[in-house]
Parts: sequence; C-alpha cells; structure tokens
Amino acid sequence: MSDTPTLVLASRSSVRAMLLENAGVSFRVEVSPVDEAEAKMGFEGNGTALAQHLAELKAQAVSAEARDQFVIGADQVLTCDARLFDKPRDLDEARKNLSFFRGKTHTLHSAVAIARSGDIVWGHVTQAHLTMREFSDDYLDHYIRRTGEKILSSVGCYQLEGPGVQLFERIEGDYFTILGLPLMPLFDYLRKEGALET
Repeated sequence: MSDTPTLVLASRSSVRAMLLENAGVSFRVEVSPVDEAEAKMGFEGNGTALAQHLAELKAQAVSAEARDQFVIGADQVLTCDARLFDKPRDLDEARKNLSFFRGKTHTLHSAVAIARSGDIVWGHVTQAHLTMREFSDDYLDHYIRRTGEKILSSVGCYQLEGPGVQLFERIEGDYFTILGLPLMPLFDYLRKEGALET
C-alpha cells in the first residue's frame, strides 16, 4: 500500500498511540503545538463543542506542514455538574477532583478530527457517562498511593484499564471513547478514504 497516504497522530497521548498500534495501524506521531489553556480561554461552547474545537485545532496545526497526509487530532473533555475539568496539576488536585466525582455521574466528551493540507475534512465527537461509586476516604487514599502520578495524565484521574475501574458503579459508552479516541468511526472514515485496507 505504498500509495496510501501517511497517517499522522497529532497527540502526545501514549494511550492514543497504543490504541492505534494495537489495532495494527501504521502512523507517525507529531505533537501539536496548540496551547490548550490559551485555546480554552474565552471559549463559550459546551464540553462537546470544546472537545471538537481542540481536536480540530491540533489536527490543523500539524496538517499545515504535513501536506496530503491524514492528520488525526483528538481531545477529551470531562464535565460534571456543569463544571469543566482539566487534568489535575498534582495529587492534591486529583484527590479534590475524585472527591467531587464520588457518587456522581460525569461525562467524557471524546472528539477526533482529521485534517489534510491545513483543512478539516472530517470530525466526530461522542460521549460516555461514568458513575463513580461512594468509595470511602480510606479507599481514595489507598487508590492514590497505589496509582501515584500516573493518574495525572488523565482528565478523570483514573485509567479504566487499570485500578481506576474499581472507582465505578456504572459505565455507559464505548470503551475507546472512554480512553480518548473513538476508533470505530475513525477507522470507518479512513477506510472510505483509502487510508486503511478494506
């Protein structure tokens, strides 16, 4: 498939890269220069719109230099009780966030966008709803000690593929959406465009 366009992942997320690798997809990584904090300032849309906006910005930024290649941008936003959450800066903030999420349902908005030659050509956003159980303070302490700073890489302070799954009583939504890259719609689009084998 030498005439197949190159796929570029515009993300520093090791989880997104792992998902593509595990699926047998050939790609290269080029981290987007987009400043997420700056991009969020003044943004007035909801969590879904923000996730899509950030995914598109990341894809476009890398795509401007990656002519005729499919550049994949992705982002995930967490909302709970009408509040928007970012990745925690430290374990104290992670503890506060997990205490806030305890016993509540939060929503993960996962967006993926594809750009070619600087233009957005496709996008998709989907949600997952996750309800945390009423875990004890002792369990929370144990969880944070066990997982350590790994949880700082996740907006929800958990990795569902690890001990984080024990924080939950109910999960509604696609597994790949929860991990931050909706693979099925992405692969469907790439096959239609000849970027993946059919």
